[in-house]
Amino acid sequence: SSVLDIAVELLQKVAPSPIRRLQKKYVSHVSREACISPCSMMLALVYIERLRHRNPEYLQQISSSDLFLISMMVASKYLYDEGEEEEVFNDEWGAAGKVDVQTMNTLEMNFLSAIDWSLYTDPRELFEVLSWLEG
Repeated sequence: SSVLDIAVELLQKVAPSPIRRLQKKYVSHVSREACISPCSMMLALVYIERLRHRNPEYLQQISSSDLFLISMMVASKYLYDEGEEEEVFNDEWGAAGKVDVQTMNTLEMNFLSAIDWSLYTDPRELFEVLSWLEG
């Protein structure tokens, strides 16, 4: 619960658009429906921090709700999408986030472009996020 509070506060700060402003209820709903793992949450926070430094313009254009949804989906895909057996589907994430699949596809392409497809994360970056969360 406290991690959800931190995520909501961080995302509202980095993506300040008043449109589709992230709420704890939405984070709880998506987390439950999409079965977001703690590792996905941490990796998504790494990606958001990366965007803050590399592409702050992107963060000014996306809503905090959409940023939450797409960063969690991309992190989950990176960690768990191993092919046909364990595929991560955009339509399932869209349903969890209450957006259509075309919107998910657009969000995904824009996110990947904004982060310059830089998804690999050194384990030290994850430990930095963990340390920050624990603080």
